[in-house]
Amino acid sequence: MLSKRIIPCLDVKDGRTVKGVNFVDLRDAGDPVELAAQYAQQGADELVFLDITATHERRKTMIEMVKSVARQLNIPFTIGGGITEIADAEALLNAGADKISINSAAVRNPKLIEELAKAFGVQFVVLAVDTKHVDGKNRVHLNGGRLITELETENWIKQAEDLGAGEILLTSMDHDGTKAGFDCGLLSKVNQMINIPIIASGGAGNMDHFTEVFQKANVDAALAASVFHYGEILIPDLKQELKRNQIPVRI
Repeated sequence: MLSKRIIPCLDVKDGRTVKGVNFVDLRDAGDPVELAAQYAQQGADELVFLDITATHERRKTMIEMVKSVARQLNIPFTIGGGITEIADAEALLNAGADKISINSAAVRNPKLIEELAKAFGVQFVVLAVDTKHVDGKNRVHLNGGRLITELETENWIKQAEDLGAGEILLTSMDHDGTKAGFDCGLLSKVNQMINIPIIASGGAGNMDHFTEVFQKANVDAALAASVFHYGEILIPDLKQELKRNQIPVRI
């Protein structure tokens, strides 16, 4: 069996790591390069950096950060935020990123998924989806969750897989920041529909939540931010706990 992956996520703004609850009220959680090195040392399997800077300087800042992280890091990392064309992806890849994550840009232009997959390979393209339950349906949201779309989450993920997405990073905005557990129902449903790996995101509050999402939804990876950034869960402890529960992990 493939090992299940534990992935800390770092939201980066202006070159600093921040983490909010339900995508608002951002708190400063430190220096991304320093945190990345610390996580690699603790036994994280991968890292995800989501850049939420909204300035014209963004690409330059991201490239500098990716270069610094790549020098420090011996585990794969994904970078997302503001990638709207092949040139953005290429610049970040060349700077040392292992994968790129796209979200809003793919919804606005689904062909971008196909173009990236053709240019760099399927395994390089992660589709991030922010979903919220609205009027009995799971709806895709954009712009950090501020903008609702007509798209139903399940349909969009299936379409993305067909277009060439290599992995899905699914964040439940109803659960994000609550520390009440992952959305195992939705994750399990989506996982049964697709053949590509799925990363669970949104809701991690304690170690049992990780055990639960691997057992109930059989996801490939689980991602969290604040519980790791503020030392509430230590990755070596988490992996021992998962191992005790017969979940295959890399120790």
